[in-house]
Amino acid sequence: MTISASVPQPGTHRSSATFDLTDERVWVTGASRGLGRAMALGFAAAGARVALTARSADAVRQVADEIEELGGKPLVLVGSVSDGAAVDAAAATIAEAWGGLDALVNSAGVSPIFKRAEQVDEDEWRHVLDVNVTGSFLCAREAGKLMLAGGRGAVVNISSIHGQVGMERMAPYAASKGAVDALTRTLALEWAERGVRVNTLSPGYFETDMTEGLRGHDKWRAHLLGKIPLGRFGVPEELVSAALFLASDASGFMTGANLVVDGGWTAA
Repeated sequence: MTISASVPQPGTHRSSATFDLTDERVWVTGASRGLGRAMALGFAAAGARVALTARSADAVRQVADEIEELGGKPLVLVGSVSDGAAVDAAAATIAEAWGGLDALVNSAGVSPIFKRAEQVDEDEWRHVLDVNVTGSFLCAREAGKLMLAGGRGAVVNISSIHGQVGMERMAPYAASKGAVDALTRTLALEWAERGVRVNTLSPGYFETDMTEGLRGHDKWRAHLLGKIPLGRFGVPEELVSAALFLASDASGFMTGANLVVDGGWTAA
C-alpha cells in the first residue's frame, strides 16, 4: 500500500494540530447566561474574536462588556435561535463584519420541563424542540454556509448526556438532545469533504443557573450526585476547555463525534 506524503506518519508532528484560537472568528449562541456565557468568555480569553447571540439585549450586553474588559471587540447579535429571520440576520452581520467564520458554538437551549410525559402539553413540547433542535439546525446551517465558503471550520453542538441516557420527567428535553446528536452525525458526513467538522459536546450536570433548582433541592441533589462517580457537579470552565479543543485544530481528525463531560455518569 502506498501512503501519500501528505498524510502524517505515526510519530510525526503536525504544526496545524494546535489549540491556538488567536483571532479565530467564533459565533457563540445562548451567550448571555449559563454555559453559553462561560463559552463566550472562555473563547475570548483564548484570543478568539467572538460574536454573541442571545434573546436578551441587556444580558448579552453585560457579557460583551466583560469581553471588552479583556481587550476584545465582540459582535452583539440579539434574537432567538428558533427565529429563522433573526438567525439569517446574525449570519449576515458576521459575514459583513468578518468576511467569514471559523467556528460555531451552538449552546443556546432551554432547560427541561420537569413533568411526567403524560402531563406535558403540546405547546411545552414544541417550545423545547423549537429552541433546542430547530435553533441548533438553523444556526448550524447558516454558520455552515460561511465555513463551507471558506473551506474550513468547526461546529460544536452542545447536547446533553440525556441525549444518550434516559431521565424521568425529561421527555421533551431528552428527545431534543437525541435529535441534536443525530443532526451532528449527519452534518459531519455532509460537510467533511469540504473541510467543515461537526462534533457534539455532551455535558452532565454543571453548576449553572439552569441546574440551580435541582442542586438546591435536597432530594434531587442527592439523587444526581449519586449518579456521578466523581461525586460532584462540574464547573463551567471544565466544559469550556473541551469546547476549545473541539473548535481548534487540535481536534482536526475528529468529526461526527460526541465528547461527553459528565463526571462519569454515562460510564456507570
